[in-house]
Amino acid sequence: MARSVLALDQGTTSSRAIVFGYDGRPTGLAQQEFPQIYPQSGHVEHDPEAIWNSQLDCARRALADAKTAAGDIAAIGITNQRETTILWDRTSGKPVANAIVWQSRITTSLCEHLKANGLEATFRDKTGLVLDPYFSGTKIKYLLDAIPGLRARAARGEILFGTVDSFLLWRLTGGKVHATDYSNASRTLLFNIHTLEWDDELLRLLDVPRNILPKVQPSSGSFGTTDPALFGVALPITGIAGDQQAATFGQACFAPGSAKNTYGTGCFLLLNTGTQPVVSNNGLLTTIGWGVGGKVTYCLEGAVFVGGAVVQWLRDGLGLIGAAPEVEELALRVPDSDGVFFVPAFVGLGAPHWNPTARGTIIGLTRGTQRGHIARAAVEAIAYQTRDVLDAMQRDAGLTLNHLKVDGGASRNDLLMQFQADLLGVPVRRPVVSETTALGAAYLAGLAVGYWTDPGDIVRNWALEREFLPGAALADREHRYERWQRAVERSKNWAE
Repeated sequence: MARSVLALDQGTTSSRAIVFGYDGRPTGLAQQEFPQIYPQSGHVEHDPEAIWNSQLDCARRALADAKTAAGDIAAIGITNQRETTILWDRTSGKPVANAIVWQSRITTSLCEHLKANGLEATFRDKTGLVLDPYFSGTKIKYLLDAIPGLRARAARGEILFGTVDSFLLWRLTGGKVHATDYSNASRTLLFNIHTLEWDDELLRLLDVPRNILPKVQPSSGSFGTTDPALFGVALPITGIAGDQQAATFGQACFAPGSAKNTYGTGCFLLLNTGTQPVVSNNGLLTTIGWGVGGKVTYCLEGAVFVGGAVVQWLRDGLGLIGAAPEVEELALRVPDSDGVFFVPAFVGLGAPHWNPTARGTIIGLTRGTQRGHIARAAVEAIAYQTRDVLDAMQRDAGLTLNHLKVDGGASRNDLLMQFQADLLGVPVRRPVVSETTALGAAYLAGLAVGYWTDPGDIVRNWALEREFLPGAALADREHRYERWQRAVERSKNWAE
């Protein structure tokens, strides 16, 4: 039997590749950051070639790091930043423009126009999503309308659309496969999560031609094989899922009511609701978790646009720290934030507020405010936003979580994890393998080829690294949270 599974984890600020063994532990890893492009306020782009080149390079370096020959790989799984939109030429495979990143607010006016025409309920009922610039559908329309001649080319069948997974799959298979999985399709505003098909009414409302769309498949199954020129042999690609769904799978959240929070560029809290979608009345999203073994699993999701990215901003925007891990040491120089609250609404607010014109706010500054207070307020903001989402989720699902599984880069910040436990009043559990996004993609791929037999193997692999127990007094916790909510209200509706 082949020794390993290769996961390609294409994220918002970096590409990663990780080789996993049967025990779910990494044996080789490579990571590479790539440039973020900010053409104007609230707009974020990526160069698709930078995405592809960094991801391919990481895949090759991860194999070398694991001292694993390509022939020893049982399967490849792909996980990706979701909603980021790429259009490319069907013949050449070349992108027609930069990718519009999920964070971008470029289609705010279009979303407001659709809302004004009373269409939000139509989209919500079919897709489980809200009308927000976050999602792919309005980005596709924007590109087709903004680039001269592109809509006509799309009508002639010359242009293809994909989220990042589809673009990588197209490149990996040498242009032979144009496909995606249920989880990524469910984030486009174009996919009916009940019928599991692209929806003709939604395509018409957003003026998106059907012929540019990828084939939609279950998350675990055959997506083709790699071009032999890339790794020396043709490798099966058998798993695809959006990053947050993959992380939920990697955390073994298979039972309805189980939940995880990923602390990455953004923060994404997902709750497994089983085989039936649950409608949110509190600003959350209903989304497809994954399709495996002939069954579709649904989730409630709360998406926070700026989580760990606030630490990147302290590093790159303010120059307050030299490297991201330094934020914890700086924040620990002070006992608390001294009344400073930081709402990192750089690109608006996601769940449960959905306010695209909110902007970043630091409030409570005094002459006594130091660098440490701002760093601490930034770290605490990540936890406060998670509480916003979890409170809404518990109201929707009618349940109370007894613990929260966590993962992602910022979950390694012990100060943040302890504050999160204090703020939620429940234990926070961090697994040994924190790279659960890549691990979930590996599991989806490995299950499809029999490398792992069933989800029971995945449950047995999950191992606790550390549990953070809540210690804050209830009154203190609620007082802090009430002040946070006041700060959030002041950040809203700032941008025109």
